[in-house]
Amino acid sequence: MKVRSESLESHPYDLVIVGSGLAGMRAALAAAHLSEGRLKIALISKLHAMRSHSVSAEGGISGVLYPGEADDSTDLHAFDTVKGGDYLGDQPAIETLVAEAPREIRFFDHLGAPWNRDDNGKIVLRAFGGMTVPRTAFAADKTGFFMMSALYDSLLSFPGIDILHEHYVTDLLLKDGVFRGFFALELATGQPRFFPAKAGIIATGGFARMYAFTTTAYSSTGDGIALAYKAGLPIKDMEFVQFHPTGLIPTGVLITEAARGEGGYLVNSEGRRFMEDYAKSKMELAPRDIVSRAMITELGKGHGLLHEVSGMTHLQLDLRHIGEEKIDERLPMIKEIAIKLLGIDPAHAPLPVRPAAHYTMGGIHDNLAGQVMLDDSSTPVEGLWAAGECGCVSVHGANRLGSNSLSHCVIWGRMTGEAAARRAMEMKSSPSGDEVKADLDAACGRLDRLLSRPGTEDAYRLRRELGETLDAHVHVYRDEQGLKKAETILAGLRGRFAEVGVEDTSEVFNTNLRDVLEIGNMLELAQAVTAGALARRESRGSHARTEHTTRDDANFLKHTLAYRTEGLPRLSYIPVARTRWEPMERKY
Repeated sequence: MKVRSESLESHPYDLVIVGSGLAGMRAALAAAHLSEGRLKIALISKLHAMRSHSVSAEGGISGVLYPGEADDSTDLHAFDTVKGGDYLGDQPAIETLVAEAPREIRFFDHLGAPWNRDDNGKIVLRAFGGMTVPRTAFAADKTGFFMMSALYDSLLSFPGIDILHEHYVTDLLLKDGVFRGFFALELATGQPRFFPAKAGIIATGGFARMYAFTTTAYSSTGDGIALAYKAGLPIKDMEFVQFHPTGLIPTGVLITEAARGEGGYLVNSEGRRFMEDYAKSKMELAPRDIVSRAMITELGKGHGLLHEVSGMTHLQLDLRHIGEEKIDERLPMIKEIAIKLLGIDPAHAPLPVRPAAHYTMGGIHDNLAGQVMLDDSSTPVEGLWAAGECGCVSVHGANRLGSNSLSHCVIWGRMTGEAAARRAMEMKSSPSGDEVKADLDAACGRLDRLLSRPGTEDAYRLRRELGETLDAHVHVYRDEQGLKKAETILAGLRGRFAEVGVEDTSEVFNTNLRDVLEIGNMLELAQAVTAGALARRESRGSHARTEHTTRDDANFLKHTLAYRTEGLPRLSYIPVARTRWEPMERKY
């Protein structure tokens, strides 16, 4: 396989969106609606678009649909989110989320999302961790799938939208602080393609797959974040990785928080609901960072059980008291997963679970409008936005509350889609490849060198060592000794990656090449995670340092920015945006 710049195909569009999950699809639909279908839009996915990880979202989407009922309000939703994020969230972004979420839930209702309803036809709201009252709309435990299906069906009605399945984007092209396009490989043919565009949106999701034990799909490798990082743009708050309390043993497959929202119990080896020792008022519905720390502490005390096949220690999620009828109505996929993977019917036996890497609060540094930022000033890249989990608009702070993620994806998907469409309609012509010819030649050259290397290192071995390192040293609890060890190991892995080769030299569906590129991205992002965690000498949200156990607002009420170098990342800091809520002790 050869990647030559002279064979580079150019495909100009008004708007190019990379990533086909909820954020990317919502952006495409918003842009098409705003432009009344006049824009030529490309939605690029490294997978088939409907295989994006958003289809795995289970529990629901947050929003105050019925203000006044159960004493709920958007102010209360905002405060829950500020507090849940341990006061690191930018409060203007949080206020935007809570104000816009009800509109988005109703929009998806109009698209045909089958929300669970009561006998009177009202959308049912379930409880989620860290939320004062139930405010999570859901479609059984397949919410993401149904929302994605509604979006995908709607996109097919716009002839100006090209959904480009199985294209892997390797480079973001900028010129003098202005977005120019994306460079990609069509996986089916191995052909390099340049996508010049008037506007671009990155919506590629998170990077939790760098961990060995994780709930996320194998595709969650942080490619879009790495695009920005390698283009010299800052990435923000990468040290904040959320661990979901209930990853199913031994696979890590997600058992949705909705299982606890419907009344499930976490119990230790003694059959005791141990959360009363850690968050007595909220029990299993405390925020995920608190529940995950409690579970790791219980396991450390020897209160876990041993999984005989994997050798992993775990706790148990008990749903038996909920009853088979309610499980079949509200949690049918969880039942199906448990039976298929473990032969356990949760209506009759508890499930083995432990915390698993799940969500990444950090990502591309963007502002309230979703514009990607050039640096730590207030200057954005012209024509480029980020949406969803890959963009750190700082709405989740140091710890995301469950069901706020889907709200985040679709709200900023719509906002960035509309903003990008306005820019595209204002511009007369797309940029040409001549402006970035040197960058395109360099992108082709990097791929050619990778493909022609003899390869003395196995990329898959590096991936295993990466996951093992992060699981051991950059997990729920971190300490300076472990983080420094991880930093050293990661530097060595990145150095060894320079000797990785691609064994498969075919052009058709070269998944070996794609895997190698993904692994390279994860190694670089892992360095940013570790550097940020080592520098942040406090405990805040998902970042828990054993030797700095309290939150330090005097020194660390600020966002971390990481810039790529050939060695360790360069860090800088910017302040948290606050409006109404001052930091206080976080009690549950």
